[in-house]
Order: sequence, then C-alpha cells, then structure tokens
Amino acid sequence: METELSRELGIEHAIFGFTPFPAVAAAISRAGGFGVLGAVRYTDPQELARDLDRLDKLADGKPYGLDVVMPAKKVEGVTEADVEGMIPDTHRGFVQEVLTRYGVPELAEGEASGWRITGWMEEVARNQLDVAFDYPIKLLANALGSPPADVIERAHAHGVLVAALAGSAEHARRHAAAGIDVVVAQGYEAGGHTGEIGSMVLVPEVVEAVAPLPVLAAGGIGSGEQAAAGLALGAQGVWLGSLWLTTEEAELHSAALTRKLLAAGSGDTVRSRALTGKPARQLRTAWTDAWDDPAGPGTLPMPLQGLLVAEAVSRIQKYEVGELLGTPVGQIVGRMTSERSVQAVVEDLTRGFERAVTRINRIAGRSAT
Repeated sequence: METELSRELGIEHAIFGFTPFPAVAAAISRAGGFGVLGAVRYTDPQELARDLDRLDKLADGKPYGLDVVMPAKKVEGVTEADVEGMIPDTHRGFVQEVLTRYGVPELAEGEASGWRITGWMEEVARNQLDVAFDYPIKLLANALGSPPADVIERAHAHGVLVAALAGSAEHARRHAAAGIDVVVAQGYEAGGHTGEIGSMVLVPEVVEAVAPLPVLAAGGIGSGEQAAAGLALGAQGVWLGSLWLTTEEAELHSAALTRKLLAAGSGDTVRSRALTGKPARQLRTAWTDAWDDPAGPGTLPMPLQGLLVAEAVSRIQKYEVGELLGTPVGQIVGRMTSERSVQAVVEDLTRGFERAVTRINRIAGRSAT
C-alpha cells in the first residue's frame, strides 16, 4: 500500500491511524502505518508530554503525528468560566434528571470530571503545540478545519506536514487556500464529527477540488478492500479511527464499553449533538435518545454542550451505566467483532488490499504483479 505520500513520510503502508491512545498510535507506526495521537483530551501539557514520551519510545523510531482541535479564528478574552456561565439552568436540570432516572451515582467528593471538552479551546491547543514541537512529529492534523496561519507556518518551520479534515469539496478548497499539505476527506459514515456526504461521493470530489494535494479517505473504511476503494477514488491513503477502539492495545478502561462495541452492528450508531453540540456519530444509547427527543430542551451549541455534559459523561463511564454508556464510533463498528492486536489489524488490512487489487487486475484481464 505505497503511495507518494507514504513514501514522503517514510512508512510502508498508507494507513493513517487516529487514536486517543499512545500505545495504539505507536503500534500502528511499528506495524508499518502512521499513528496519529488525538490530543483533545490533554488539558495539562505535562500529561501530553508524558504520553508523547511514551509514544516516542514505543514507536521505536517509526514516524507518527498529532491531532489537535483549534479554530482558524480566535475569540479574544473568553475563558472557560465565561462559557460555563452561558449554560441555562434548564439544561443543567435536564442532565440531572436523566442521570437520576438511570440511577447514575455521584462522583466521590473532591473527584474531578475525567472528561472535559476544554481541549477545543484555542489556548489549550496552543499549549499542546508548545509541547508537541519538542518531539519528532511528522504530521499535525486539525479536526476543526484549517488551523490558524501562524500555526501552519510554525509547523512548516519544523518540517511538519499539516493536515485538515474536510466534509465537502468547498471545505477542502478552503484548506488548500490556507496552505495545508494534506486533506482528510471524511465521509458521513465516520465516527465523531462528520458532514452530510458519504465517502464514495466525497473522496473523488475532494481529490478533484484540491489536486495535486494528497487526499486521505476517511469514513466507512475497516477492511483492505475498502482501503483499496479509497485509493481507487484517488486518495493517497486511508485515515482510520474507529477500527482501533477494540484492539488489545486500546485503553478504554471499560469492559462494558468494549462488549457494546463488539456486539454493535453498523446500524447501531447515530449522528447526535449530545456530546459536543455538533453532529457527531456515536453509539446510539438512551443518552443520545434523551437529547434527540423533541420533548427535551435540545442540545446547546459548541462548546456549551460539551462543558454541560462533561461530568455526566465521566459518571456514566466510571460506573459503566449500560443504557447510557457510549462512545464516538463510525458505522464500521459492525466489522469490529473481536479484540485483536494492532499488528493483526494492519496485516488483515494489507491482505484485503492485495485481494482487491488481484480481483481488479483479473477483471481488467491483467495478471497480478
């Protein structure tokens, strides 16, 4: 699975794996792909430094990258406390009502929420970059459009490629105009924040819109055959996230959540604003149903919704409340039926890719080479 982009980055396979877990990112890189650590959960720069230390050692000299979340435009003078003050009491009451209905215990006295959305605030992302550029990262991805111009310049000064996710050809053109190096075309099927366009339609549109910039196909890809389809549509690699959640190296810290993922079918996800305020594909649960119910108060815009539900999500995860327990995941969850090592997943992807190429060569009347 070699492409021009994979050769530029010095990787064997054009498989880019996004994950919140350092051990998974390192294992992807060791297996010949390109691990990308998601940084949004790191509000403490020292914690990020600790995990980048770990990733760098486990990667064994193989290249890896970092994914941050920061807006292209900065809102001056707004603190987390300011944002918290904008949350209506009716919404706070609704959260408590749902938690009470399902018997979710309180956190212990003095225990802080383990999940915060403050990683979406620019000042946090900039602190993350101050740490990240001390490490040999080869790619900086931004999940919220093009990063600010000075961040792109800073990355380029360090010899780091910059990638941005796009859900439409128009988004992709804006990224190209901003000077980014790689566009990740993320289709409707993907986990987390997505647009309205499916991957089969989106990928070739984005490839055409930003040529000759390299494009990575994302969303609905969980097999080598699907990866081959992405490359056939013009992509120079595939960007996979959900597939790594049930690997042996993943650190979900919840056996109940792992069981739910392994049992879920491709129809068991929903695009909901319940987690962050923007449409994000995740497991459908009683929690997402409550927020999507017209009888409820409705979700708040980002970042209010994320701050509102932060403690509730931590309580649901800590106490593994089955009806409410979920996570961002794509429709590919239906293929995630067993726990496997990252190495086994990559080997399965490359074998499937080879099968697809052989099949197409046979159809075209060519012998496989």
